[in-house]
Amino acid sequence: MVFAHGSDPFPAALKVLIAGGFGVGKTTFVGAASEIEPLNTEEMLTSLSVHTDNLTGIQGKSTTTVAMDFGRITLDQRHILYLFGTPGQERFWFMWDELSSGALGAVILADTRRLDHCFAAVDFFERRGIRFVVAVNEFDGAHRYTPDEVREAIDIKPTVPVKICDARQCSSATSVLIELIHYLLSTAPGTAAAQPTAML
Repeated sequence: MVFAHGSDPFPAALKVLIAGGFGVGKTTFVGAASEIEPLNTEEMLTSLSVHTDNLTGIQGKSTTTVAMDFGRITLDQRHILYLFGTPGQERFWFMWDELSSGALGAVILADTRRLDHCFAAVDFFERRGIRFVVAVNEFDGAHRYTPDEVREAIDIKPTVPVKICDARQCSSATSVLIELIHYLLSTAPGTAAAQPTAML
């Protein structure tokens, strides 16, 4: 494609979802990885949600995402990675279908204190054929498990990467995204593995 007056083409937008259960660290992950001040739709939890939102294991949580989180990473002049964090509570799951439209892949954050809370995300992406990696967000004081132990517990295919991370750290969140890009490139039909780490 030729552009007049030497103008550059618009960069390609690459969409990735950051998903998982309520309070697993999605907002923190997007904020740590994003090169811009992330957009979030957090609201304070009130007594009205006591019977709706299960706070078992996360009693200190005071806010919740009611729509999505949004961040951005410029990979190079031709590619920009957009991060969309999904809401975790079941009452907001209707938004997942809309957010997943056009997504290349997903990161599913898991909390070993409440590992069953990531089952819905695994099921969602498997049913839609959207490739994903699992990132185990190691909270302070939580029991440590190996990636293989987590893989067995949530019953995912041996080819799906499972990576240990700290969602608070930019380098850790970025390494998860690199893992996802490697996985997407290695499993894309007819696509040779490139050098994604050079872009992040």
